[in-house]
Formats: sequence, structure tokens, C-alpha cells
Amino acid sequence: MELLSQLLPFIFLIAIMYFVIIRPQQKEAKARKEMIDSLAKGDKIITAGGLIVEIKKVEEKFLTVAIDKENIAKLVKDSVSRKFEDEI
Repeated sequence: MELLSQLLPFIFLIAIMYFVIIRPQQKEAKARKEMIDSLAKGDKIITAGGLIVEIKKVEEKFLTVAIDKENIAKLVKDSVSRKFEDEI
């Protein structure tokens, strides 16, 4: 019984850390993955570098994007910050 009373504060702290830190990070990571998986040709995105580009082709690990009418580049999916339509 004494052991349980000594461990109770640690269990309480771990529970608080889970609900305050770990769980929100997991939700955010899941939402980000769903957003990246839902990207399609024609979507406008903002890259981690701050560029606003249009998706021309979606591949398994890369996106082919158009910076403007003449410049096409490949972008790693992890470099997507967010969809541009979300900003409007």
C-alpha cells in the first residue's frame, strides 16, 4: 500500500503529460498526414520555404510542382507546410 502511495504522484504526472503534450501532438501529426495524403493535382500549397506553388503531379514520396508557368520542380512531401486555400 505504501508503494502505491509513493507511485501515485508519478502516475498522475505521466497522465497529465499524456493529455497535455503527447495526445495533441499525435492529433496534429495525424491531421497533417491526412492533409498531405489528400493533396491532388491543381491544389495550391505553401512549402516549408514559404513558396506558394501549384501541384502538377502527385507521386508516392514527391510532388511535381509549378512555381510559375515555366519553372517546374520536384518537392518532397514532407516540405509541404499547408494548403494555400486554407489561408483565404
